[in-house]
Amino acid sequence: MASDRNPQVAGLAPFAGFNAKIPFATGPEANGDRKILPDLEEAIRRTGLKDGMTVSFHHAFREGDKVINLVVETLARMGFKDLTLAPSSLLGINAAIIPNIQSGVIRKLFTSGLRGKLGEAISNGLMDEPVTFHSHGGRVALIEQGEIEIDVAFLGVSACDPFGNANGVSGRSWCGSLGYAMVDAMYADKVVMLTEEIVPFPNNPASIRQDQVDWIVQVEEVGDPAKISVGAARATTNPRELLIAKLCAEVMEHAGYFEDGFSMQTGTGGSSTATSRFLEHRMRAKGIKAGWALGGQTGGMVDLHEKGLIGTLVDTQSFDAVAARSLQANASHMEISTQFYASPLSKGATVDRLDMVILSALEIDLNFNVNVLTGSDGVVRGAIGGHADTAAGANLSIVVGPLLRTRIPTVVEQVTTRVTPGETVGVLVTEHGIAVNPNRPDVAERLKAAGLPVKPIGDLYQRAISLSGKPEPLEFLDNVVGHVRYRDGTIIDTVRQIAP
Repeated sequence: MASDRNPQVAGLAPFAGFNAKIPFATGPEANGDRKILPDLEEAIRRTGLKDGMTVSFHHAFREGDKVINLVVETLARMGFKDLTLAPSSLLGINAAIIPNIQSGVIRKLFTSGLRGKLGEAISNGLMDEPVTFHSHGGRVALIEQGEIEIDVAFLGVSACDPFGNANGVSGRSWCGSLGYAMVDAMYADKVVMLTEEIVPFPNNPASIRQDQVDWIVQVEEVGDPAKISVGAARATTNPRELLIAKLCAEVMEHAGYFEDGFSMQTGTGGSSTATSRFLEHRMRAKGIKAGWALGGQTGGMVDLHEKGLIGTLVDTQSFDAVAARSLQANASHMEISTQFYASPLSKGATVDRLDMVILSALEIDLNFNVNVLTGSDGVVRGAIGGHADTAAGANLSIVVGPLLRTRIPTVVEQVTTRVTPGETVGVLVTEHGIAVNPNRPDVAERLKAAGLPVKPIGDLYQRAISLSGKPEPLEFLDNVVGHVRYRDGTIIDTVRQIAP
């Protein structure tokens, strides 16, 4: 008896050919380069992007990024309106999008920070809707909870293969870790890869995988790696910053966590990134090494690792070419996503394993609250980054900064914008002395016993205003230009429009 080759089963479609129900054709007749499109406009059309939707980007190239401006200008030329931009952060290079905000192409922004002319324009009331400022971990939480719904992610990489396998250490324009982009590739509805070079399949390792990528467009440039380590990520030669870094290393040595296998992270800012220079001889003298170091990795951390003083480098963003090369060559240099790094919703955020973190500050007040977002004039000039995430997770957070910047106090009565709550800050290090949060008497006792210049933070404040005078209160309008979201999604402060 012949079998029935066309069975009829309720609720199931009958077989109609091996490619009939497959979204992408397979087999010998299929085009192996089916994801590669001739230009960015065609890729945008294929995604189904519509007015009012959300697009995202990573900022691993920092001031050298060439993707965000290119994509936004293309979207404007194609006539899109009322879009939400949700990049991991925006920098000075992105001032080019100001006309697109003014013309209505961009209606809303989510970002870790703003710098340069774009920050100034936002602070002067450029946008109708307040910008949402978030930490790196907080961004992932907003995505995971659905407040940020990424319709299309545009991700720039130096090289990927025809199926979309990509990393930040292939091709000519390395950015190193793609920790931010990994999250966007995971959660975006559509992913468009912009790449300088299409390499043979399979490109390995694959930070972004072929099963996450919809379309690929080859472009001339995605970024200039030479401009990653400028601005906040710069290496410093400033004597004052180096003095603060040296004093910070002494705090690390004596605070109670400088034992074999300890963990650490240094953030952005001259003194913070320079601290690693002063750790080597202290570690050798005590006969210890760090088990691992988290980052934002820098050449200084790579140097300690290559000398056998750090076991593993854990990297969500590479701050210079040395770190990018190390990621490519070193099996103990580990690339992680920002979800793995710092999401407060993660079952295992790496920041929760930190012993010590070194952080910068634009302002810190008498209650140890920290501002890394707005300048002394109230203008948005910085970024939250991983500041609040690491301060909350680490056993000890150490904030470093000069007592004065161009005669403007860093230590103030009350910060202009609260980004990191004082309850998560342990120590302040300045060139005029060290202040320890009263909630850490254990640390204060150890530092005093080591002969370090520990003072009440009120004394540092008085010293600052004796040198500079007490600043006049800033004047703001009622218009709110930004909401500062803590890493758990709550609003910790607002940014108001500066008075003319």
